[in-house]
Amino acid sequence: MFSQRFSATPRGARLARRLAVTELHAWGIPHGTETSDSAAAIVAELAANAVTHGRVPGRDFELRLSLVTGSVRIEVSDTRGGPPCPPGPGGVRHPEVLEESGRGLVLVDALAARWEVLDRDPPPGKTVRAEVDVPRWLSLARAPTGGATAG
Repeated sequence: MFSQRFSATPRGARLARRLAVTELHAWGIPHGTETSDSAAAIVAELAANAVTHGRVPGRDFELRLSLVTGSVRIEVSDTRGGPPCPPGPGGVRHPEVLEESGRGLVLVDALAARWEVLDRDPPPGKTVRAEVDVPRWLSLARAPTGGATAG
């Protein structure tokens, strides 16, 4: 498992994405694979949302990555509590063609095998959890540390 807090700034969001890809590579999911690219895009969108919509002055957001059976789990938590809460799967509104924002959760919905919005534990705030399936999971799970590849 990988867990790290980041400043709720654009720089923190960029760093979260870069460290996530580096961590996945260390776990045997190489840079440039579909799994790595999908996870990177999801981390980027959720981190940007945490910075833009979930920011509370003086509080960080947190990124957690873990390997669960058959997938990479991505969790981004912020400390903004109360409404409005982001929509969950099936509730994401597709933006109009000329709208300048509103595409982040559309991308998460398209790239993640599963995702959900949860109350943050401990409160206050929320966690968006997404999972990206890992092809060839068994070869990744059985390989020695650092020696597996998955795509």
